[in-house]
Amino acid sequence: MRKRAPIKIALCAATGRIKVCKMGFEKENGGGQMDKLRCFLIALAAATALAVSAPTLAQQAQGSSAEAQAQRQDTQPLNNAPVWREVRSGTPGFTTTQGIETGVLVQSGGETWRQAREPIIFWGGILVAVGVLGLALFYMLRGTMGASDASGGRYIRRFAPADRYAHWLLAISWVILAITGLILSLGKSVLLPVFGYTVFAWLASISKVLHNFTGPILIVAIPWLFIRYIRDNGIGVEDIKWFFNIFGYFRGHEYPSHRFNAGEKLVFWLVLVILSTILLVTGLILAFPNAGQGRAIMQLSNTIHMVAAYLAIALALVHIYLGTLGVKGAYSAMRWGYVDEEWAKHHHQRWYEDVAAGKARQKFADPGEGPPEEARQPGKMRTA
Repeated sequence: MRKRAPIKIALCAATGRIKVCKMGFEKENGGGQMDKLRCFLIALAAATALAVSAPTLAQQAQGSSAEAQAQRQDTQPLNNAPVWREVRSGTPGFTTTQGIETGVLVQSGGETWRQAREPIIFWGGILVAVGVLGLALFYMLRGTMGASDASGGRYIRRFAPADRYAHWLLAISWVILAITGLILSLGKSVLLPVFGYTVFAWLASISKVLHNFTGPILIVAIPWLFIRYIRDNGIGVEDIKWFFNIFGYFRGHEYPSHRFNAGEKLVFWLVLVILSTILLVTGLILAFPNAGQGRAIMQLSNTIHMVAAYLAIALALVHIYLGTLGVKGAYSAMRWGYVDEEWAKHHHQRWYEDVAAGKARQKFADPGEGPPEEARQPGKMRTA
């Protein structure tokens, strides 16, 4: 009887064709029909054996993992490090609730966010406190700045009604957001020890509602104010010179400026255009958590929101101070819309010259037109 040579089967990874090797001589698929049938049966048997053994191997792996956990409990009681390491990996698990990150039990980025949040709140609170105390000390030493109480007799329409409405809509909304934001971020450390849990709980709850419902007003307030004031807030060489002569501003000898000086323009671009826009966008992300953003985006938005808020509040404190107690006539100008000639000459000389020459959009008021009578009394027109 003729001996059959041993057969080896190999599956070519590149072409997927079966190769039959007999007696060291290699035949490709084109061999005899019997060789093809024999190769097919052997391959089928191998695949069947692999399919049958796979569940067994998986069970053995699970069994070994379970045994390893049981052994760990004996040697290191309550040490479930491998389990929690897997949970913290961020790999989604099984859940019947469908949504963004619903399969992630623990998101490790939350701990990173918490550790970054604490120093931001601390140094942000320090910045605000230093700003308030610094302005109070400056007021005690310098008092109210500005022109003398003597009136020039004529008034100028400095702010149109739409200018004032846009300003006060943003200003009132902004102050509410700043105060409630400070309560929510610093209240636990500053207010809770003073007022106790009951009062602080009421303050925090009211602040949260006011903050969430006032924030969307900025969607209208920011672009409205931007449109009304952008024309007079361009940056030029004269603004750089104004900053080089800033000490004269505090000594009563201001560098000539147009309708807004360089300090007011700085507030316009930094506080309104940049920081308030950042606060609006990040605030909307935080106020509507079910809009499709994940926890990582919420954490990043919260961090950016806090940094921008503390910087904006610190800058706005200076603006609010100068617009109320710091400069005579500043509050009255925004309250009623009028300033007198002497005030315009002292604070915005180039703008006054344009008004007098008929080059500015703002004009002298008609006879009898101006602020209410009580605001025209010496000293009252110019104080907050």
